[in-house]
Amino acid sequence: MRILLRKVNISISTTDGLRIFVDDQEGWGSKVIDGLAVDLRSAFPDMRGLSRTNLKYMRQMASIWGRDAIGQQPVGQLPWGHVTVLLDKLDNQSDRDWYASTAAEHGWSRNVLQNQINSGLRRRIGAAPSNFQDHLPAEDSDLAQQLVRDPYVFDFLDITERVAERELESALMRRLEQFLLELGHGFAFVGRQYHFEVGDQDFYIDLLFFNWVQARFVVVELKVGRFEPEYVGKLGFYVSWIDDNLRNKDIHAPTVGILLCAGRNDNVVRYSLAGTTAPLAVADYTYETLPSQVRDLVPTDDEIAAAVEATVSELDSQLPVKPDNSG
Repeated sequence: MRILLRKVNISISTTDGLRIFVDDQEGWGSKVIDGLAVDLRSAFPDMRGLSRTNLKYMRQMASIWGRDAIGQQPVGQLPWGHVTVLLDKLDNQSDRDWYASTAAEHGWSRNVLQNQINSGLRRRIGAAPSNFQDHLPAEDSDLAQQLVRDPYVFDFLDITERVAERELESALMRRLEQFLLELGHGFAFVGRQYHFEVGDQDFYIDLLFFNWVQARFVVVELKVGRFEPEYVGKLGFYVSWIDDNLRNKDIHAPTVGILLCAGRNDNVVRYSLAGTTAPLAVADYTYETLPSQVRDLVPTDDEIAAAVEATVSELDSQLPVKPDNSG
């Protein structure tokens, strides 16, 4: 069935739903959209989603992806609310297509899609420095790199003060679902403070995961301070033990380690990774998108250094002046 409202052709199909075609003589002016919304709600009172705002979204979607191509694109698999998020939050077509494809593949909710866009997920994936290329087969190193993000965004923790590593670990475990989502697709939790013995010594891995998509164990160590070279040695030891004792080499990809720290010097990281044969990556974590009043409670390294320097200067000024006995 086809009807004409305000010089806009409306085509109704029981299989394809409602399609809108614009008469070339009038075009898509704002008055046309306003009038069209009124006419459509009057003609189809039981049909939802015919507001002026939604019609503008429909027009924008058709102009970006093309009417005939929408069904063949990932965006055509998403609910309407997801589409409006893509249109509102992103200006770059490549980004729109990437987030649409990823949301469709992993079944993200609308809120998850919005949070992933806000945190810049696309630019963070694979961005952490690693030595995967040097210590994994060529066909595997790129896959392993895609497991790592930089930085990891832990805003969901709502931490309002500087915490110890064990407290950070506890907070992450209390919000395991959000933490797994931030780690990436396919992560399954194996254990916290995972215990093993070598000889008569006990060792504990902060967090152990298994990524079922890539069929590999992932060892995660947490540090609340900046990266230090000695952290690499312990993480490499953990990775080697997991690889020898838990990994089934016939079906599992090589184990990798991820060190999460609150800041790093990339040159120090580069030299440290060059000195180990274990496949490791070093990534920052951040609370940068927390409200400013919360972020202000966590001092930066520069602020701590300045406070120490000021304290030392103040103490020096309070020391008694020794008399000059040279004369």
